[in-house]
Amino acid sequence: MRSFLILGCLFLGWIAAQLPLALAQTGAPGGSPADEFAHAQQEIQQGHLPEAIAALEKLNQITPAIKGVAHDLGLAYYRGGKLVDARQAFSKAIQDDSSDMESVQMLGLTLYRLGRPAEAIPYLERVRQWMPNSEADANYVLGLCYLNSQRYDDARKSFAAQYGVPAESGPAYLLLGNMLTNAHLPELAVGAAHKALQLSPGLPLAHFMIGEVALFKSSLAEAETEFEAERALNPGYSPVYDRLGDVYTRLQKYQQAQQAIMKAISLDTTRTGPFILMGKVLLRRDDAQSATLYLRHAIKMDPGSYIAHTLLGQAYRKLGKEQEAKQELETASKLQTGNELELQSVQ
Repeated sequence: MRSFLILGCLFLGWIAAQLPLALAQTGAPGGSPADEFAHAQQEIQQGHLPEAIAALEKLNQITPAIKGVAHDLGLAYYRGGKLVDARQAFSKAIQDDSSDMESVQMLGLTLYRLGRPAEAIPYLERVRQWMPNSEADANYVLGLCYLNSQRYDDARKSFAAQYGVPAESGPAYLLLGNMLTNAHLPELAVGAAHKALQLSPGLPLAHFMIGEVALFKSSLAEAETEFEAERALNPGYSPVYDRLGDVYTRLQKYQQAQQAIMKAISLDTTRTGPFILMGKVLLRRDDAQSATLYLRHAIKMDPGSYIAHTLLGQAYRKLGKEQEAKQELETASKLQTGNELELQSVQ
């Protein structure tokens, strides 16, 4: 009996000796702050953000501050979409360590995502000054912040740095034009494209950009001039031909439209738009049979195009195929309604 008691005590002693080692190896809660920090970092890496945040929030209250805790807490908040909390954590991280450039950068990105681009600029500029070759994402967001603040020259320089082109070159102005287009500032984009052509008269896609804005404004003569200029510079670019086809269709020059669209299709068979436009032009030319071939192909490529279904329904109706026409027009109506509801839910 005594021997069993001795063995039991020895076993319990062995367990007690191994427990701290096991805790240290697993980083389980209940160890030292360093162990808990290491465990929280593992949780972040594994995507267990709520667990990581819970541990890091406790560690973040310790005085003196543990180096890196506020930084990692900011990352966990940021990845979890808790941007207000991320802002506070990154601010504390910078206060704890002014050389923490990643926290400076992340604070800038966080402020941008919070809709405060002007406040983000000093942090992102600071990163660029300390690390001129910092990641492209920071330069891109800095450029967007400049756009939002109407600092267009600074935006151009930032985008030029991101894409590695001289800031005062034609390509830099064309890049700015693209970003302005994406920001729904077409008139400013046109100005940038004109400047790009002044610096680089043979630069591809600048005329195309100007033509796109003219087409949007239904300035058809200007659009035709610009697209023809682009075609002369960039004859292998498929979209310029279907844009010309669109212009000629609106001008009721259907023969020229058909020729231009066929060139677009010959250069690139992967885009649905030219097939739909060809179907539309053939309908205008009273060739419904040929129109159905292009429109059926467009629907095969993109079954969700209500425009293609609408035009195909019209083509079937001209051919006297009322049942097929009814089916296509009903499909088009359902798709259009679904698209409108989706847009309303986004808004």
